[in-house]
Amino acid sequence: MNVDIHNHILWGLDDGAQCPEDTLALAKDAVQNGITHVIATPHHKDGKYENPAPLILQKTDEANRLLKEHVIPLTIFPGMELHLYGDILRDFRAAERTLLTMNETQLYVLIELPCDHVPAYTYRLLFDMQVEGYLPIIAHPERNQEICERPIILHRMVEEGAFAQLTAASVIGQFGSRLQNISRKLIEHDLIHFIASDAHHVTKRGFALQAAYEWINRNIGEQYTHFFRENACLVLAGKDIIAPPPRSFEPKKKRKKFFGLF
Repeated sequence: MNVDIHNHILWGLDDGAQCPEDTLALAKDAVQNGITHVIATPHHKDGKYENPAPLILQKTDEANRLLKEHVIPLTIFPGMELHLYGDILRDFRAAERTLLTMNETQLYVLIELPCDHVPAYTYRLLFDMQVEGYLPIIAHPERNQEICERPIILHRMVEEGAFAQLTAASVIGQFGSRLQNISRKLIEHDLIHFIASDAHHVTKRGFALQAAYEWINRNIGEQYTHFFRENACLVLAGKDIIAPPPRSFEPKKKRKKFFGLF
């Protein structure tokens, strides 16, 4: 099983697939990347798109029927890319269900930060989410300007229990060498727990997950690829992921490159 935990494969919800044909094209691209299962994560509460849980669940069912009709061996599960906002927990508690965890496991939540800063309330909100049983996954932290300049910010988030997911395109350099170098640095400091596609369009931003894993194999180590693949499967199943303690950015004596599970 090969799982992608972040993509925009559902049509008509956000800046990803716009029509059923786009969904089919993305599904075929996913299969070509060796992917068997995806968690669809439409944008929600980002100031532009509103995709409450019932709409995503309905669209997920429609998309799975479409894939079955076209005999595409891919299964879609529901999720959302939830833009960070102060009332997340209020909305999770509300009787009217609007927010989704990953694959409805009531455990993992994919969180998108603003692109240019990290709000002052972020640490407290991530902590409070964990107190209430939710495990936040920070989507593409390498694309947050403040984290790029001060990766110690992500280090604190991870040290305090959050997880993080890099975009495959960042890993292979599609967004430029700066983001590729930052991605490598974050991986090597054990601050990253997943690689995901964030796929939007086949011609512009496809899945590229296989290429990212191959790059990691060549440049960092195959053990990381095994680690990322396994964690994606664990998220889908709603189980605890593998999470080594993050490495300090302070100079220290030479240590083992990986935490030794593989």
